[in-house]
Amino acid sequence: MNRFLDAVERGGNALPHPATLFLLFSMAVVFISELCFRAGVSAQYTTVSKGESQVVVKNAISLMNADGIRYMFSSAVSNFTGFAPLGTVLVAMLGVGVAEGTGFIGALIRKVVMGTPKQLITIVVVFLGVMSNVASDAGYVVLVPLGAIIFMNFGRHPLAGLAAAFAGVSGGFSANLLVGTIDPLLGGISTEAARILDPSYNVLATANYYFMVASTFLISFIGWFVVEKIVEPRLGEYSGSHKVSLDEQTAEERRGLRFATISIVIFVGIMLAMLLPEGGILRDQATGEILGRSPFVTSIVTVIMMFFLFPGVAYGLGAGTIKSDKDVVHAMSKSMSTMGGYLVLAFFAAQFIKYFSYTNLGVILAAKGAEFLQAINFTGLPLIIAFILVSAFINLFIGSASAKWAIMAPVFIPMLMQMGFTPEFTQVAYRIGDSTTNIISPLMSYFAVIVAFAQAYDEDAGIGTLISTMLPFSVCFLLGWTALLAIWFTLGLPIGIGVGIHM
Repeated sequence: MNRFLDAVERGGNALPHPATLFLLFSMAVVFISELCFRAGVSAQYTTVSKGESQVVVKNAISLMNADGIRYMFSSAVSNFTGFAPLGTVLVAMLGVGVAEGTGFIGALIRKVVMGTPKQLITIVVVFLGVMSNVASDAGYVVLVPLGAIIFMNFGRHPLAGLAAAFAGVSGGFSANLLVGTIDPLLGGISTEAARILDPSYNVLATANYYFMVASTFLISFIGWFVVEKIVEPRLGEYSGSHKVSLDEQTAEERRGLRFATISIVIFVGIMLAMLLPEGGILRDQATGEILGRSPFVTSIVTVIMMFFLFPGVAYGLGAGTIKSDKDVVHAMSKSMSTMGGYLVLAFFAAQFIKYFSYTNLGVILAAKGAEFLQAINFTGLPLIIAFILVSAFINLFIGSASAKWAIMAPVFIPMLMQMGFTPEFTQVAYRIGDSTTNIISPLMSYFAVIVAFAQAYDEDAGIGTLISTMLPFSVCFLLGWTALLAIWFTLGLPIGIGVGIHM
């Protein structure tokens, strides 16, 4: 296993710089799009919009004709500024930068480190990663870098901590003990697909709740096993330039933490005052929900930024590391200055992902994968396993869970309903495939972010380093999660509140 992973890492890192690699990927998409266009490559699938099924035909679009060239020139800036992780990362880093610059994060982690058994840190980091998806994408920009810092504080390899957090956040994206933002999103698509056969069918946000609760513990355990038995032994002892002291806390640090705690209590109180009352400011004004498309969910990055900013400032005032507003602005500026490499990487990654979308190559791959599953004529559990594998493969090319499901659900939900499987069961199988290959796909929108985080601890880290580190997680998650579904299927257990496997 180690020899294989070393070969993957060497092969990946022998490639050019990740930014150059994304540029080359973009050029390849341009060339392939022209070949597919000339060959007349297309895909046809059925989708559902406003309760009505529609047949959609997608043809390969060339980037080498006049329209494609105009698109590449005119969209370069908007592709970059519209790159989903860009604003998320930069806004969150304003708050995190203050919390780190004033010493709050360091002091807090030292306090946690000194009070937590070493043997529990790994599973706690993975578990927190899984739970973070309730706050959408915030875990990528907050917990993943914190995982590295936590491990370093324990004298362990920071890339192992980064991998543990990334595995939980992204590889276990669908699992949670709470109903997250992804549940109503996928449920809405599944509802529309199910109504092709049954106009009254409704898939609730709690449709997969029981299975996802069990999955949370499974993913946490598998993540712990992979870190302890595969990833960290392979990484060895950390010899980088980043070092963290575990000195005892000073009186100033303790006072700063008290100030920070008070500020967190006040901030949480204000947030609850805007969320708990009926008609609260941050609730969805149409439905009254806290989750879904409420202002709270859509502004979660701003909330995360303030959650770090306020206690960071309070800590600085208490510990004496902040003398004036200039110190706060300096901490923000310093955090932004560390993002230069990421900005370069993000520019080229954004072009690649947008080109892939513009040419329809991703949609065609998804539709062809759906056709393949229909053609092989599997039934029962083998069909479900094949469906998971195809979902996992397609996920390497289309990162958005909802975009893939909008294409696949109208095909597979009616098909499996006719075989006696509930739409909720089909949805839960899809979610397994959709999550497990996130962590090894360069097309996943936050992949470039994680590479940049890794390079802070290892300047030579590249795409090969990250893929070779995360591949054991991906394989083990896929095998373990599929095995859990097979057991669930064999026992006939309910997968959600009031929902079973069979119609």
